[in-house]
Amino acid sequence: MEESNEVVLYIYDLTQGMAAMMSQMLLGRHIDGIWHTAVVVFGREYFFGSHGITSCLPGATVLGQPLRKEVIGQTFIPQAVFSDYVRGLAESTFRGTKYSLLSHNCNTFSEDLCQFLCGVGIPKYILDLPQEFLSTPLGQSLAPLIASLDSGGDPTANFQHESDFLRGGPPRETSPGFDQLNTQIEQARQQSHELNERRNKIRDKIDKKSKKKEKKSRKERAQGSGEGSDQNSTGMSEGEAESMNGSNGVNGSIPPEMLPSEKVRKEEEAERLAEEERKKNRDPPIIFKEVDPKLELECLVNLVDGKLSEEEQVAVDELHQYLLLGEGAWALGDSFLVFVGRMLRDNSLSTEVRVHLLRALANAALKDDIILLLHQDRRDHVLMNFAQDIDRHPPEEQQAMALFMCNLFENDNASEWLLYISEWQYSNQSISNIRATTKVTVHCLLSACPRLKDLGTALVHNLASKEVKTVVFDDVAVEISMALLQFFNSEPSEEHLFRTMKALSKFVNVSPDVPQFIQMIGPHPKTMRGKSERINELIDQISKKVR
Repeated sequence: MEESNEVVLYIYDLTQGMAAMMSQMLLGRHIDGIWHTAVVVFGREYFFGSHGITSCLPGATVLGQPLRKEVIGQTFIPQAVFSDYVRGLAESTFRGTKYSLLSHNCNTFSEDLCQFLCGVGIPKYILDLPQEFLSTPLGQSLAPLIASLDSGGDPTANFQHESDFLRGGPPRETSPGFDQLNTQIEQARQQSHELNERRNKIRDKIDKKSKKKEKKSRKERAQGSGEGSDQNSTGMSEGEAESMNGSNGVNGSIPPEMLPSEKVRKEEEAERLAEEERKKNRDPPIIFKEVDPKLELECLVNLVDGKLSEEEQVAVDELHQYLLLGEGAWALGDSFLVFVGRMLRDNSLSTEVRVHLLRALANAALKDDIILLLHQDRRDHVLMNFAQDIDRHPPEEQQAMALFMCNLFENDNASEWLLYISEWQYSNQSISNIRATTKVTVHCLLSACPRLKDLGTALVHNLASKEVKTVVFDDVAVEISMALLQFFNSEPSEEHLFRTMKALSKFVNVSPDVPQFIQMIGPHPKTMRGKSERINELIDQISKKVR
């Protein structure tokens, strides 16, 4: 498993006890405090106000130490992924101009961050406080005044803080043309970014040609004088020249305050190397790279032409940027999953729409940063609710969903998302990611459709190859193993038998109940000896547990 980091909610009472003493007299109702919250993770305290998203050392604001600290849980999300996520929020949902004292405040941000990191929200009494206040006669009379003060109503606005994401002066009154001006600025930034990229590509080509020419020149001089030169015409070593060229690359167009610290860069590099080492040492997953994202997108666009709102059309454009233009997952905006949800739930749309969308997402699942999109879905569970209903969908949609889930095993973070055990209510039942993943796996294994069987054997192979804590698999190992025993009766091919037997060899070591079920239900794996040598080896391993 990934190394975990503790997530702690810092809870401050902005009245320092005055609310508890005087609220009954002033409001006609007792209120324990006026709550400000921040999230502490990776050694930093993060909060939101009219300056935008801010971070500092834990407890370093003018509020001092919090009234109390509440452990939200452990997160397995890498710091680099977390940083990318927060930068995205700082540029969209949680810009300083979007701060609202009653409806979009520090506690809203803490709720979002805790859901992203742990899949758990902050205490309900904190989130309910604004509505509780507004329900009082005083709150109702003051509501218009508070609304008019929202542009400067951040109770933490006088903090002397160090911001990792936004820098600037105090909030100013929004002018009527602000949104239009902001859009023009964003477009100009984008154009500047694209221009810089083109310049960098041209510069790289020139540098390569210059180096090649210089290398040839040095070689000719060395042959003529008997010694070479390690310096180019500018007097710099080749390494120094490369360093200078690198400093003028894409990073040169990024404002200095947005560059990560040396410490963060080293941590991200160490994490990247660790991820590569895990990939190298792990049992490789079975994934499917044959999906053509360009074809899937073209088919999707043709099918929904004239049926999308302006916002949904933006979501399609974002998917195009992510899949075909090499943009990161940050290109997928806040409403992208709303678009996905509509495509998956709208019965007026054809099956082909859902198939092409899911196949496009199956290609996206192979990307390292797909985890950012997945974590956005931890609130509404659009994807997993669809997976839970796998048996209600047409076969083509079932195949596309199973393909998407198979490809999520390409990266550790995404595959671990499939195994989360946090529950939510759907169709009057409690489900979780691991339960939905198990249901899709079992359904595909026992399907009469050859393609679904193939995907089912890939899923069960990938699941069993994960190095997970026993508690995650304890409650599903038996269910999957029983499905495997039924699958063995279908006379599977050698490849499918190998995948499933390999999974069973893992499950007999995960749960002590699995060997007992094999003995009681059968067939015993030894009855399938002779298919191949590699299968015989697996059967021998299982037989040590099943007498």
